[in-house]
Amino acid sequence: MTMRDFKDKTPHIGTAVYLDESAVVIGDVKLADDVSVWPMAVIRGDVATITIAEGTNIQDGAVLHVSHAGKYSPQNHPLTIGKGVTIGHRAVVHACTVGNYCLIGIGAIIMDDVVLEDYVMLGAGSLVPSGKVLASGYLYLGSPAKQARPLTETEKQFLEYSAAHYVVLKNEYLVMQKK
Repeated sequence: MTMRDFKDKTPHIGTAVYLDESAVVIGDVKLADDVSVWPMAVIRGDVATITIAEGTNIQDGAVLHVSHAGKYSPQNHPLTIGKGVTIGHRAVVHACTVGNYCLIGIGAIIMDDVVLEDYVMLGAGSLVPSGKVLASGYLYLGSPAKQARPLTETEKQFLEYSAAHYVVLKNEYLVMQKK
């Protein structure tokens, strides 16, 4: 089963959302319109809320999770992802805030309390340690991730293109599901 309740929390799914049958969405998760969740992705909102804005795509094998309130943290840490975000294959996005039109590269890891402002490109395999803020309009690379250079206007346009492409692609998958 793709969607599961946890305790009293049920995933809320917008219109024209594509959920691959092998993806798993659990608990307090809100997926806005035109979101796509690809094979083997896991979105687990069991101890805090996960909110994903419209037109975002969560690619194959990505893991999205949150942190709970407890002995070492007085509050829970939700995950908020903006609109038009591309989260690459096998990325781990944990209890952070991702702005609009960001690209999280293949295999990247983002830890708790990180903030990616709008129009950030995080390179494949990068690690963003807890509490960092990645400023809008830059490419970040490495482990730990460091600001590499400003994005070009073409790269900023590509971030929007990537999201729009995945909306078109997921629509094709939705049509195929109906057959």
